[in-house]
Amino acid sequence: MSEVIPTVPAEAKPDPRALVLATVAKLPNLPGVYRYFDANDAVLYVGKARDLKKRVSSYFQKNLASPRISIMVERIARLETTVTNSEAEALILENNLIKALKPRFNILFRDDKSYPYLKISGQDVPRMAYYRGALDKKSQYFGPFPSAWAVKESMQILQKVFMLRTCEDSVYSNRTRPCLLHQIGRCSAPCVANITTEDYRIDVENAGKFLRGRQTEVMADLEKKMHGYAEQLKFEQAAAVRNQIQSLSKVLHQQSMETAGDADVDIIAVVVQGGKACVNLAMVRGGRHLGDRAYFPSQVMEAIAEAPIEVEVLAAFLAQHYSEKFIPGTLILNIDFDQPALMMALAEQCGHRINLIFQPQEPRRQWLEMAVKGAELSLARLLSEQGSQQSRTRALAEALTLDLDDLDALRVECFDISHTMGEATQASCVVFHHHAMQNSEYRRYNINGITPGDDYAAMRQVLMRRYEKVVNNEGVMPDVVLIDGGKGQIEMARQVFAELGLDISLIVGVAKGEARRVGLETLLFVDGRAAQELGKDSAALMLVALIRDEAHRFAITGMRAKRAKARQTSQLEEIEGIGAKRRQRLLARFGGLRGVASASVEDLKSVEGISTSLAEEIYKQLH
Repeated sequence: MSEVIPTVPAEAKPDPRALVLATVAKLPNLPGVYRYFDANDAVLYVGKARDLKKRVSSYFQKNLASPRISIMVERIARLETTVTNSEAEALILENNLIKALKPRFNILFRDDKSYPYLKISGQDVPRMAYYRGALDKKSQYFGPFPSAWAVKESMQILQKVFMLRTCEDSVYSNRTRPCLLHQIGRCSAPCVANITTEDYRIDVENAGKFLRGRQTEVMADLEKKMHGYAEQLKFEQAAAVRNQIQSLSKVLHQQSMETAGDADVDIIAVVVQGGKACVNLAMVRGGRHLGDRAYFPSQVMEAIAEAPIEVEVLAAFLAQHYSEKFIPGTLILNIDFDQPALMMALAEQCGHRINLIFQPQEPRRQWLEMAVKGAELSLARLLSEQGSQQSRTRALAEALTLDLDDLDALRVECFDISHTMGEATQASCVVFHHHAMQNSEYRRYNINGITPGDDYAAMRQVLMRRYEKVVNNEGVMPDVVLIDGGKGQIEMARQVFAELGLDISLIVGVAKGEARRVGLETLLFVDGRAAQELGKDSAALMLVALIRDEAHRFAITGMRAKRAKARQTSQLEEIEGIGAKRRQRLLARFGGLRGVASASVEDLKSVEGISTSLAEEIYKQLH
């Protein structure tokens, strides 16, 4: 008779939903940010709340307002919260987390580069310049502008009317005669004292007033100045001021947008169509309409929406766009927007009241109509381009007989090698995904330890470095690996894939056609498939050529930068007594090795740490 051994029940695993509900029950009634995670620890959603307990608890009620919210809540396996001092602080933290984590159920706006500004430096003879970056208190900054074009247009106006200098300080301090800009009436030539420092500063002040929308005041000052010169019988100076007045009058006449007293206004139009959204932002700064810029958020249809989707898109835009940027005192919107908590948080952040206008009168109504029209046109163009991009991706998938359920998921990685006679060898890897090139995923690889000029060894090194990570679960494997080269390069790729145990059918070589003419390329395979010529009219080949050319461009720009850096420093490194600090000072002072080589011994001596004997040695070595 066999003995029956009683089984001991295994320790029951805690129910994730029970843990989540227990966490919710312990939340404080304080402002903060909450984050939801799924069973794979992927972030689902990031939100902010004035009262964490009330806000988070509302997601776990029986009757939820939106089916999409129900889908998300079912996936929640864990939540995290962060308590903040205020709702404004929660707003900033929420948007930093959204940008960093890119949650699936949040509307995402691409983190754009900083807006450009027009900068007037704080020197005795200020310089006008195009500027991006952090702002300081030493200089005056005007903007932000929606585009580089808008800044340059404003600079051209200021050159015509006020003739401010735009030259670099190093050029300005070394001028002995006026430059071409003075000859064509675009600069008053303070570098050679053609204008007194006092008069130049008056022009700078008037330029600032103009940019702030005080054109009438500027015009009155100029007229007073002209009459003063005339009374003193200084007719040449009076004529120069008269020309300024005429130029300013012409600019004001051409300026079709009148602000009716408003200095800084943003006009925001939201349009949703075809599952996509466009936010068109038009800017008025200092009484001038500076143009507009279109933004296209992602995950619009997947995002949690407790209000009409247009309202949710606008809320996401206001929160994400203005979290670190200038907010004007007036926003003109094309939809009703009633989210006082968000507006209070933004007002607290910027330190001034924000007025929302939904039904503007002339001329504001005209601005809004233009912004809405711009959004509609931009969205129509995007939908058309996306249709074309999807058909192009489909053509490539069909040409390569790829079995994909979702064309949007097709990922192509392309490699290229670039060097100059074996010098400064670099490899590039570019990525095509979601029907477009993904610049943020591009990578460059410095190639070392090979015979200079050995492209096969370089290709082997970059592929091994890239896909060893995939084998070690540190990266994503693409659906296609494009190799820019012929049979030798793809054979090297085959060897690497065989050594790593990867599927060699993913490798596709792009061999250049006769006379390297575009459209005559041949696709080569290593898995037994015959070489394929798609023809110059093939949409698939056009996509392959685009990816291949981008890999080549990315590789060659990296190689040139590496080569220039090596050549720039190598000659100075060979000079005894020139260490890293002195080399850096020399290059910074003269703008590069060419500037150092063209400098005199006296110029070289003016650099900190460079003695007379060392300056003479540098001059001798570079000549």
